[in-house]
Amino acid sequence: MNAPKPRLETGTDALALLVDLQVPARLLRHHELVLEAAIELTDALARKLGARFDAGEIQIGAALHDVGKLVHPAELSGPGHAHELAGRALLIDRRVPEHLARFCITHANWSSPSLALEDLLVALADKLWKGKRVIELEDRVIEHLAHQTAQPRWRVFEIADAVFERVAAGADSRLRRSVELG
Repeated sequence: MNAPKPRLETGTDALALLVDLQVPARLLRHHELVLEAAIELTDALARKLGARFDAGEIQIGAALHDVGKLVHPAELSGPGHAHELAGRALLIDRRVPEHLARFCITHANWSSPSLALEDLLVALADKLWKGKRVIELEDRVIEHLAHQTAQPRWRVFEIADAVFERVAAGADSRLRRSVELG
């Protein structure tokens, strides 16, 4: 019998799905913190640049992107990419729509030229939550935003870079909370 189709409208709904899947506390906390970074990132970009994107989709992607580590638990503490396809398959099996399950793959494969802004912002939140700045990824986001908003690239860079830095600056707090599971 197929699992019922989950209600996925917000990041909170996605976190509830993770609880239903009985993901380890460490993995749930990681998703909570990436979601927090994604919300901060997208709220600021929308407010300061007038950027348009599907914030709900980004929140869901941020809250589910590493679910495949449930299937490949060694990747919770070590390197690996097996969790990406496994996560997508797990979500599809749970009747999560493909357009949401894709984040399991795109969060790590952000250099693909055909990705939407939503994919890039989930990937960026997955870096910024821990204070990691990835210039090539940030440049792709800035290019998308400059094109979308029809503002000069230098102006978008100036604003977006400050947003990225602000989100990354919260890493110490998020990293502390990533180990506080009690």
